[in-house]
Amino acid sequence: MATPAVNTFGKTIVPIRFLLGLCLPSAKEHAAKIRIPRLKKDDYINMYFRDFEFVYAHDPNKLCKTGDIVLVKPLPEKLTRLITHEVLEIIYPMGDVVDPVTGKKVVVSHYRDEKKSFREMFNTKRGFDYDKAPPRGRLEGIRDFTHKPHYIKFYEGQPDTV
Repeated sequence: MATPAVNTFGKTIVPIRFLLGLCLPSAKEHAAKIRIPRLKKDDYINMYFRDFEFVYAHDPNKLCKTGDIVLVKPLPEKLTRLITHEVLEIIYPMGDVVDPVTGKKVVVSHYRDEKKSFREMFNTKRGFDYDKAPPRGRLEGIRDFTHKPHYIKFYEGQPDTV
């Protein structure tokens, strides 16, 4: 359950819980499937291992697309049997990796402006120009079908998805 946070002014205990997760393809309307990473402790060897929790979050405006990093919070009451959370905002859209410390956009292990300055320094025309690139979603419905429901692989041991 949520760990309680203590308010120092009113001395009240209020459970606060926001979760960060990755948006996955979902066949449900007005809901997004979110993969939330967790650490699960193995008591036998006293180590933590990475585990994932899958939740459905209410997204009536269809803000998040597949691959986005989103901030979700639990709803006070379940909307349906599966929809238990709510999408608050998109932290990082897919494709635009931002360094959290400097706030600069990153490509692999270099900043975009550094790559641009290297190209200007060595006078090369090769390379991708990120300033001229169209925003994500320009070809939605034409060649980009990430907003539509995908094939869902059903196999034994998969949690309830539909």
